[in-house]
Amino acid sequence: MLLQKGEKLIMIGDSITDCERKRPYGEGLFGGIGKGYVSLVDALIQSTYPERGIRIVNMGTSGNTVRDLKERWAADVENLKPDWLSIMIGINDVWRQYDQPTIGESHVYTEEYEATLRELVLRTKSQVKGIVLMTPFYIEPNREDAMRVTMDEYGGIVKRIAEETDCLYVDTQAAFEPVLREIYPATLAWDRVHPSAVGHMVLAKAFLAAIGYSYHM
Repeated sequence: MLLQKGEKLIMIGDSITDCERKRPYGEGLFGGIGKGYVSLVDALIQSTYPERGIRIVNMGTSGNTVRDLKERWAADVENLKPDWLSIMIGINDVWRQYDQPTIGESHVYTEEYEATLRELVLRTKSQVKGIVLMTPFYIEPNREDAMRVTMDEYGGIVKRIAEETDCLYVDTQAAFEPVLREIYPATLAWDRVHPSAVGHMVLAKAFLAAIGYSYHM
């Protein structure tokens, strides 16, 4: 596994990352790390590699877009001096275009999304050992669905930035595909966005695969 002894991983994003994590910093006792994929990543790493003492901090904030991440980047990423950084953002950037179509100021279109995400990655790349870029996703198997089409476009932007900047890349949409062939979308997420525990495990497994996690007893 890429994360070594005593290293710190910050995982930042929106409500999918947040999952009721503690404020101001998502770590510590009594569910401080939240209830979603970040907690699963933490549990699997701590139980399999206890000797490494990896520190994982959840800095997700519900409702965030990449625009919001930029505003809090210094306080919530750079000042915390992580060794590793995971970013999963974009769902709200897309969703607001569909659930608030007339409120244009809440929309983050592809040009701003790409420019801002690339800026944050380039700004931080030299300060950390590695960055994991996770795509946004929509729990909808129909590729012709309007919001799925847009989400895939934003996912493509994440892939392009990961390739350009030599970041690790997690295609979360692809990770959901085999599950969605068997399980109806509303079973995984009533709104096709906020996953059940099963959906969060899909995300956790995809992230762990990217960092070279290996289950062993």
